[in-house]
Amino acid sequence: MKTIKTNIGKIIFCFVIFIIPFQVNAQSRADSILSRLRDPNLQEVLIVAHRGDWRNFPENSIAAIESAIKMGVDIVELDVQKTQDGHLILMHDATLNRTTTGKGRVDEWTLDSIKTLKLRNGCAISTKHDIPTLEEALLYAKGKILINLDKADRFFDEVYLLLEKTGTTKQIIMKGGKSPEEVSKQFGSYLNEVIYMPIVNLDHPSAIEKIRTFVEKMNPVAFELLYQDKENKVTLQAKQLLSGKSLIWYNTLWDTLSGGHDDDMALEDPDKAYGYLIRELGARIMQTDRPQMLIEYLKEKSYRK
Repeated sequence: MKTIKTNIGKIIFCFVIFIIPFQVNAQSRADSILSRLRDPNLQEVLIVAHRGDWRNFPENSIAAIESAIKMGVDIVELDVQKTQDGHLILMHDATLNRTTTGKGRVDEWTLDSIKTLKLRNGCAISTKHDIPTLEEALLYAKGKILINLDKADRFFDEVYLLLEKTGTTKQIIMKGGKSPEEVSKQFGSYLNEVIYMPIVNLDHPSAIEKIRTFVEKMNPVAFELLYQDKENKVTLQAKQLLSGKSLIWYNTLWDTLSGGHDDDMALEDPDKAYGYLIRELGARIMQTDRPQMLIEYLKEKSYRK
């Protein structure tokens, strides 16, 4: 009997020793990314995958999130809609037509009905992938990656309940173009847990004033900056103003967001696109539709550890 108990004890000990490192690693990756995001003097570049790895899997799917995590992405941008019966799901459009095998408005379908549909890929072809709820996505991403939730501010009280339920409040990034007063009124105490990043259009005459106001009143960890005018020199002012205070986020999804320095330009000359935003404009967070290409470039240029 003593021998049996000893053997059982050894088995349990080995099981615990084997499992714990995986749990710690899974939990610590998101913490590590968050720590870097909070460093105003960060020298590397954090990568955001727009709607997940949608070039290889359906956008806003669990598989797209999984692929982004595996390739080493730091933040995944996901979109939120609400069903007729009040459930939050991942979906960009207000209708099901483009990305699923169904048709009609999301808010006219119940969750049970939506779960009978399949997601379409970027070529509009039906796949085996289901439409995930926000809760399912949060549970999958827990501890693994930061999440930028888009279109979620409309019902953030409900979103936050899910964040608390899943233990993912520290992984969430919200963004918007509201004033500091409006942000404080809407998000209130949520800002103790959730990160908020202002979005500032540098083509707007009051851009620098808006940045200064946010730095003074809220001291955000980062700003999302955008500009269309290729001759815009405010980009350089913004870089200087935010140096050592807040990180700068640029989107390379299409040309009107970053003065033409987008993913399409990067296909021909990544240094002219990504390199320019990093070297000249101080980008330390970049959202892309081509995360693998951006990762490879950053590693080649030593912008990625």
